[in-house]
Amino acid sequence: MAFEFPLRKIIHVDMDAFYASVEQHDNPELKGKPVAVGGGSKRGVVSAASYEARKFGVRSAMSGYLAQQNCPHLVFVKPRFDRYKEISNQIREVFYEYTDLVEPLSLDEAYLDVTKNKKGNPSATLIAQEIRQKIISKTGLTASAGISINKFIAKVASDYHKPNGQKTVNPEEVIEFLEALEIRKFHGVGKVTAEKMYKLGIFTGRDLKEKGIEFLTEQFGKSGRYYYNVVRGVHLSEVKPHRVPKSVGAERTFSKNLSSEVFMLEKLEHIAHELERRLAKSKVAGKTITLKIKYSDFSLQTRSKTISYFIADKNLILETAKDLLYQEALDNSVRLLGISLSNLNTEKEKETAQDSVYVQLKFDF
Repeated sequence: MAFEFPLRKIIHVDMDAFYASVEQHDNPELKGKPVAVGGGSKRGVVSAASYEARKFGVRSAMSGYLAQQNCPHLVFVKPRFDRYKEISNQIREVFYEYTDLVEPLSLDEAYLDVTKNKKGNPSATLIAQEIRQKIISKTGLTASAGISINKFIAKVASDYHKPNGQKTVNPEEVIEFLEALEIRKFHGVGKVTAEKMYKLGIFTGRDLKEKGIEFLTEQFGKSGRYYYNVVRGVHLSEVKPHRVPKSVGAERTFSKNLSSEVFMLEKLEHIAHELERRLAKSKVAGKTITLKIKYSDFSLQTRSKTISYFIADKNLILETAKDLLYQEALDNSVRLLGISLSNLNTEKEKETAQDSVYVQLKFDF
């Protein structure tokens, strides 16, 4: 059956190597040099890397030690989140000149729905160009953009001509674009899922489209229906000006490894206090408490417990976190602990899509 869905004009704006670019902009001596934000200590982790550093394989979430091994002349700088937030606010001011339908994903990226916009400009492509130019004029930083009929395609497209570029996928180009797309470039397909798809003979969108919904749900569970729909250009999620968090968490990396649960209790208390503060700020509570444990060998373990009522109080959070800590023996000494709360008392986003085929419609981009 034919699927009728609204065609929107969606822009995904993604700043180019944002944290590192801010540091290079504020300190001209860093321009043209490989820069890593964070990761400066022996136990540090890289938060962001400049494009010059990425050429040497330096990536976010990489240990500072490994980053230094990959790029011996790498320059480490301490993160300045207040500064990044300040510039992020300037960028969002530009977005709001065009539309109030802005959904920030982080400090450095956001979706904009410009189907109806404040400038009365029918071209989302031209709006994206204007926005990117205004960001450069206002902050000295570059941004890339993707423009298409929904959030999924716009996000994929924004990565196409990075840095400082943009790509528009018009309605009549959507199916051809998705069929030719490498499966690892599909938003929502991570490294593990991509490897599984390769084993199933799925390397491109065209390969994915050949698989039926029964096969995909059998192999990938609920995500199977998502893959079935997006490869056909179906993604109904609207741009939400106020994104509802799915979880709230806090964590801490220790300067020295901890080898006894007794020494971890004090750390957990501080983490629970910080989590309580963040929950209060977001005005949410949750039922599922998850304890995150990262060991000295960088292996990761999570332990969760769901209770029958919503909590946001640090004492109740800490009590459950302690139970999870003592649930089983530790595998090794611990370098990081974290607590998060999910299953929140907010209405979950519901996306429903019937089995469908893409309907080509005329839409000026």
